[in-house]
Amino acid sequence: MAQEMVLTFDQLRRWRLLIVPALFEESNRMRRFTAEVMRRLDNAGVDSFLPDLPGCNESLQALEVQTPETWRAAVAAAAVHFRASHVLGIRGGALLLPVERPGWRYAPVNGASVLRQLLRARILTAREAGVAETQEALLAEGIEQGLELAGYRLGAGFISEFQSLTPAVSASVSEIEQELLGGGGLWLRAEPGEDRAQADALAAIVAIGIKS
Repeated sequence: MAQEMVLTFDQLRRWRLLIVPALFEESNRMRRFTAEVMRRLDNAGVDSFLPDLPGCNESLQALEVQTPETWRAAVAAAAVHFRASHVLGIRGGALLLPVERPGWRYAPVNGASVLRQLLRARILTAREAGVAETQEALLAEGIEQGLELAGYRLGAGFISEFQSLTPAVSASVSEIEQELLGGGGLWLRAEPGEDRAQADALAAIVAIGIKS
């Protein structure tokens, strides 16, 4: 944990929430929103923690050597380190939740969908440069030797495992659909943003649920 940057609101309270962020470009678009949710949870008496995944943002580790399993292990270690009573996975972050803790998946997405978004972004960029690429060829290349997608250098092992990754089944983890928050998902915006009403709604769902 010493190598990862953590946004934290820690008052050593009973209720302690570990948040697993959205992945890749969605993480950038939703960082401000996630921080606003954490501030509201703090006001509601809930401690919360948002660590960077190994190889992402301020982490000193190399992204290329990560796999979904190293990320899951890091999340599990963070849950222990922060003594989390509950967990919240945002979008692709829901793929990494430890199943032994209760919590929520907000607008979860599977690994194949995340990869498709990254591949489409690369194909569009290549097309603007006059280069023709296809999802099938890029995926095959990625599984064999790794691939750079949207500025993220992903190893072959990561891509091979991630394409079939789905949220783990857990009776103690509930799904929060976007329609419960109102408005469109912030991950769909071209630039990072926030929405006070949506932050209010998500924080309220979690705060009420965590204390029930």
